[in-house]
Amino acid sequence: MELVLNTFGTSLSRDNEGFVILTKEGKQCIPAEGITSIQISRGAQITSDAVLLAIEREIEVLFMDRSGRPMGRIWSPKYGSVSTIRKGQLSFTFSKEAVAWIRDVISRKIENQQALLMMMIPRTPEIEATVRKSINRLEDYRTKVKGVEGDIVADVAPTLRGWEGLASKIYFNTLNLFLPEAYRFKERSQHPAMDVANALFNYGYGLLYGKIEGALIKAGIDPYVGVMHRDDYNRPVLVYDIIELYRVWVDYVVCSLLMQQVITDEYYSVREDGSCWLEALGRRVLIQSLNDYLDEVIMLKGVSRSRLNQISLYAQNLALQWKNLG
Repeated sequence: MELVLNTFGTSLSRDNEGFVILTKEGKQCIPAEGITSIQISRGAQITSDAVLLAIEREIEVLFMDRSGRPMGRIWSPKYGSVSTIRKGQLSFTFSKEAVAWIRDVISRKIENQQALLMMMIPRTPEIEATVRKSINRLEDYRTKVKGVEGDIVADVAPTLRGWEGLASKIYFNTLNLFLPEAYRFKERSQHPAMDVANALFNYGYGLLYGKIEGALIKAGIDPYVGVMHRDDYNRPVLVYDIIELYRVWVDYVVCSLLMQQVITDEYYSVREDGSCWLEALGRRVLIQSLNDYLDEVIMLKGVSRSRLNQISLYAQNLALQWKNLG
């Protein structure tokens, strides 16, 4: 269970072995048992006693910005990377095995994009033909990615980024065709979003960043040592690598919300510069929808786990692999 405080003026405090949420509507007491994380947005507050209880119970506390990205994190000192994992992680980063790993990550990302497009039901023969053509073009890029060779990631990173970017452009242009006319977007816009669809995508990815970073930290992996994303100073660049495996989950949730046409003017606001930002209601609906989807149990490589636990298992397997290298 996650506690999400994204309404201005909300406060979280401690009451013995539980938490107290105070809003203008009243007070709610919640036991600490079963809580896995606490997410706090601007305008909400948390007391030091509540933070200490979270640390004692190994509950991560995330401070989020308006786009859903974690800006800061407090976690238990029981987490942490043993030196052998860190040494192995660094050794892996500059190895030929890292080339195969990032090649597989991008290939699987494109495969996931193809799968989502195939799940959609075309409304016209023209859209159906466009989808088939796009899936074939994505397969061409996937084949190129799988065939790339290099001794270290730096040798192939520019090529992979180029193919990945072109594939994503094809994917989003095609995905856009399934959205109601009112929600279609001209292009992917990230910082800031220029329409409600991109605002939902960006906020959903931000939430997913936080979950992946938390899984890496708990597994003992340093999220600041990336494989292909290695140039950004003081950023959890390994998260940017791994999220490519799971972005499609956010895409599915966002498209489902848009296609149900549940989005109203209360969900978002548009600033003078034309940028679009989710309001409290929009954030709340997206957070709940994504959490429900991530809690759903699926079969992956013969293992039945929730989608969220699949991320944790992936991080644990990486840690074991890198520990053996260290």
